[in-house]
Amino acid sequence: MWLNLVFLLLLALIIMPIAVLLFGVTRWQAGTSRLQTRLENGRGRIIPNTYDSSELEGLPEPVQRYFLVSLKDGQPIISAAELGLEGEIDLGRARGKWSPATATQSVVMQSPGFHWDARVRIAPATKIFVLDAYIAGTGMLKAALFGLFPVVKVPSSPELTHAELMRFLAEAPLYPTKLLPSQGVVWEPIDDRSAQATLADGDLSVSLVFDFDEAGLIGGVRASGRYRALDGKMVQTPWEGSFSDYKERSEMRIPLRAEVAWILPEGRTPYWRGRVIDIMYKFSA
Repeated sequence: MWLNLVFLLLLALIIMPIAVLLFGVTRWQAGTSRLQTRLENGRGRIIPNTYDSSELEGLPEPVQRYFLVSLKDGQPIISAAELGLEGEIDLGRARGKWSPATATQSVVMQSPGFHWDARVRIAPATKIFVLDAYIAGTGMLKAALFGLFPVVKVPSSPELTHAELMRFLAEAPLYPTKLLPSQGVVWEPIDDRSAQATLADGDLSVSLVFDFDEAGLIGGVRASGRYRALDGKMVQTPWEGSFSDYKERSEMRIPLRAEVAWILPEGRTPYWRGRVIDIMYKFSA
């Protein structure tokens, strides 16, 4: 009898953690599916269907050069994209403590939105699930251990929404037709190597400065202030991103590597760096 009891106890100790983990994964994936549906349902019509270089007339010189080297006349306009990413992230547990991460990202261009679903390994067999999104005009950010136990949940707010739309615009070099004026981006000149881009979604608009390299491609993006969560508050902080390793995908030149960083009083502080391992586009044409 005692042996049976011990056996049942050991069995329970083995099964219960597995059941909890499966429950966490299942619940997280169910939430992900609902958000993906909302994102897809928000897709609008893309006009025009193809890129015509005549729309570059009047744009700042570095912006014109960028489109001339990254796109070809007749390029179909991107309506959506699916990305696979891998890299490492600093969760802020200790400065410079990086954790390996993988992620999938779904993006729609009109109306703008994205859903980033990541797995961050913080210890052997221990992962934090992270959601970062901008869907239907609302920003979202949360993280949970095994997808079940909350670690971070930033309350929905205008500041978070502003930060997430800014992320969408910053990542647009991955889907370069989104940066065209016909797709809603307004460009203003700064100098021969940089220009400011502004994107609006409803009543919300965000602006970023894009820096162009000697090849005419986008080498970096920056903002004098982007909201981040700090001690329960949303605080504007200087922010920047860099792009490299440009390759041709679907006849467009896009960066496959990137790094993003906060510019803090103590110096530049990167918090994510990685690469695109897979990207698939849907086109309007």
